[in-house]
Order: sequence, then structure tokens, then C-alpha cells
Amino acid sequence: MTIKTLFEPYILGSLILSNRIVMAPLTRNRAGAGFVPGDLAAEYYGQRASAGLLISEATQISRQGQGYQDTPGIYTQAQIDGWRKVTTAVHARGGRIFLQLWHVGRVSHVDLQENGAAPVAPSAIRAQTKTFANNGFVDVSEPRALELDELPGIVEDFRKAAANAIAAGFDGVEIHGANGYLLDQFAKDGANVRTDAYGGSVENRARLMIEVAAAVVQEVGAERTGIRISPVSPANDVSSSDAQAQFDYIVDQLNALGIVYIHVVEGATGGPRDVAPFDFGSLRRRFKNTYIANNGYNLELATSRLAEDKADLFAFGRPFIANPDLVERLKTSAPLAAVDPTTIYGGGAAGYTDYPAIAAQDGR
Repeated sequence: MTIKTLFEPYILGSLILSNRIVMAPLTRNRAGAGFVPGDLAAEYYGQRASAGLLISEATQISRQGQGYQDTPGIYTQAQIDGWRKVTTAVHARGGRIFLQLWHVGRVSHVDLQENGAAPVAPSAIRAQTKTFANNGFVDVSEPRALELDELPGIVEDFRKAAANAIAAGFDGVEIHGANGYLLDQFAKDGANVRTDAYGGSVENRARLMIEVAAAVVQEVGAERTGIRISPVSPANDVSSSDAQAQFDYIVDQLNALGIVYIHVVEGATGGPRDVAPFDFGSLRRRFKNTYIANNGYNLELATSRLAEDKADLFAFGRPFIANPDLVERLKTSAPLAAVDPTTIYGGGAAGYTDYPAIAAQDGR
């Protein structure tokens, strides 16, 4: 019997990944003027290119899609050019990188919206959560419900953003359908009380997410399209009364589209894995391509879940912040550096690109 390991190559669509370890999306709030990623971002991602796959920080598809201060976009030429420096740095070190496409929906603040506009949402229900704006965490603003005739424009923004990502040199894109942002808001009935074709039934609440996925597949190809979902995570004040039925249906539709992976937050984002009953194995069985498991994974848990064939790839988040060479540290059982929580969001090189690799610490 062949024993799988986290450190063996893995075929993802048309890509050969050097290992099964994924760097999860990590918001760092360091974009420059015009929401453009700068030279520091290229250095940061390049330092972490030994991951089998890097998934970029969440990146807004439009001005309206922004919900946090100093997060990058992918809707202007300057942003495309900035991201091209990142993909060049990653590819120069043999890495692979997808861009995460983001519309925050109601998780925003009027100070971050153009002309102080209200954030948009499936329904005019204010989330009991905070966002990072004006150099601190503040309550999100009251949203307005999107009109039916605005939804094709949202889908088109995702499509254009996917095309821009490929123009910037990314190997593919990950649609952000998780953590209480716009597509997740539509999917979950705690945030969506619409009575039109995008609300009510499981099928209707899934509609926008599936339309976005179909548009992105049509634009860049199924082998370059992944999606992140979080069926039971209460992140950003979302809830679902029928999570199993909802996400079994969503994954069936994604499987039919042939997208290359689903990236699943198992449990509460950054919290308990057992926050609510849910059969993640059902999603694994329904989806024929790659299953990326996320949430609370360490070497021991990832190794055991791989041996049980519960997932193909494993996403690590915060450990990558302080350990640019996380793959090597895991492989050699080297100690992991601790994250400085005061430098996670915003700032410059401190706490971003100045965490050393263990070889540098050893003087090698």
C-alpha cells in the first residue's frame, strides 16, 4: 500500500504542486494608494513560495466590494500591475498562487465605500460584527438590499476580476464564498430573507454563488477555478437553518461545473471545529476533484486526515505569518515561531516580511 505524505507532489488540474500544504488567505491590510499591492507584498509572498499552493489575501473585485482598510483590489490596471510583481516573485521561486476574489457585501463601513454609500447585502439586515477601518475596528454600517437588476453586475465584476487575475499572472482564482461575505450572505437564511429568485429555497439562496462560479469558469476555465465555503461558520454574524441541505446542494452544483477544488472551512473560522453538527464527509463524497481542508490543522491532524482520505490538501493560515518556511519546519519538526498579534493588520515590513526562516536563525 502506498502511504501518502504531506510533502509529496500533488496534481491540481494542470498544475503540479510541490507538496500538499496550502497557504490560506490571510488579510494583512498593507495595500498602497489605489488599493495596489506593493513591493513588500511581492517579497512577502515570495518568501512563502515553498507552499504547494499559495492563496492570496482576499482581494476586492470592485470598489463596492471593499470592506476593510488598505486591502488590495483587482479591478484597475495599476492593481493588475502590482499583483504581477507578486506572481513573478512566487513563480521565480517555483511556487503556485491563486488569487482570492472577494465581495464583502454587508461587512463594510460607509467610510470605505465610494461617496459614503451604504454597503450592499441580500437583505437590509445589519451584521453584528466589526470591520477594520480608520486604523481600528469599528461596527459595520447599515446595509441596503441589492436590487434584482444589480445582481448581473455583481456576477460580471467577478468575471472581470478573474480575467484580470490571469492577466496578472496568477495560476488560478479562488472565489470567496465563505466567512459571512456576500456570497455566503446570500446562501444563508440568517442574512437572506429575500422573496425573489435569490431567496427562500435552498436552490434560490445558492443561485448567486453558482452563477458567479459558472461565469468565472467560462472566463478562465474550470481547472483555474476554486471556491472557499464555510457551511457552519458563524463568522460575521451569518447563520443557516439548513446548512447540510444547503451546502450539499451547492457542492453538487460546483461539482457539475467541474471546478478544480473546494476549500472548506470545517467548523467556526479560526474557532472550534465542532461548532455545529455537519457531515463534511458528505461534501468530500459529492465532489470529484480536489478537497482542501481548512481550520485548526497542524501536522498531526493533517497527517491523520490524509491517511483517512478525508482531504487532498490542507490549508494552514496564521502559522504562515511568522513562519515563511513553514513547509520546511513541518517537514523537519522544527519549532514554529509565534505571531506578533499587534502587527497582523496594517503597517509596513515589521511583522510582515521580517520573520526569518529557520536557516537564517541558525546562521546557515
